[in-house]
Amino acid sequence: MNSFYSKNELKKLGFKSMGENVLISRKASIYGTENISIANNVRVDDFVILSGKIEIGNYTHIAAFSALFAGNAGIILKDFSGLSSRVSIYAISDDYSGEALTNPMVSDEYKKIEGGQVVLDKHVIVGASSVILPNVVIGEGSAVGSLSLVNKSLDSWGIYIGTPVKKIKTRSKNLLNLEKEFVKKSSTFKVITEALN
Repeated sequence: MNSFYSKNELKKLGFKSMGENVLISRKASIYGTENISIANNVRVDDFVILSGKIEIGNYTHIAAFSALFAGNAGIILKDFSGLSSRVSIYAISDDYSGEALTNPMVSDEYKKIEGGQVVLDKHVIVGASSVILPNVVIGEGSAVGSLSLVNKSLDSWGIYIGTPVKKIKTRSKNLLNLEKEFVKKSSTFKVITEALN
């Protein structure tokens, strides 16, 4: 048995939208599929949690044990972005000040949920076991090292590490040249394959 859902099985799950070549593990947990949009060439591995309003761009990978808690605030992963294993992204969070009760077993009137959209721009990569908090935008081409805490927005084309993260150097923009070459070759391959079928 294939460990990924078939194309027909994915259609039956009722995603808001879904592109071509989408691989989602049968062991992933998905809540609110009607709020989740998935583009082309996406892979979601074992034990990933997807919950809430989520948009996943082209050529995106979410590795095992990662969790996206989007709620209504939303999480956007743009094209060519990727999450290593055990990355947690929170677009919503309980108030930890003690001014409100916490946890999902308490009525909303006693809780104070805080949140804000999280956006990972194009070519963002996030290292293993990192945590991204609500209301954060990670700029195009940035890399976040393993075991980092992202509690603020990050500029484009930086390499960030730590708890909380700080920029340690600039990331190469050669990715943009590689993307152009890759897309051109992929398009050529697709045209040839379609002609043969």
